[in-house]
Amino acid sequence: ETGSEDIDILPNGLAFISSGLKYPGIKNLAPDNPGEIFLMDLNEDDPRAVELRVSRGFDMASFNPHGISTYID
Repeated sequence: ETGSEDIDILPNGLAFISSGLKYPGIKNLAPDNPGEIFLMDLNEDDPRAVELRVSRGFDMASFNPHGISTYID
């Protein structure tokens, strides 16, 4: 609903999407919501972004994702 900030697509078709960037001077449609990371399987007939759960103890209130990248080992 608030748009994505960045996307990284793996060779297998999985896409990781960061959303919720709060930056001075840029309009934010949900300023009180924390940032989010979504996963989308582009191999599906009707791909949908699914919010990934973040581990307990992580400070979600201040989560402000700017960019995303993956490392494949």
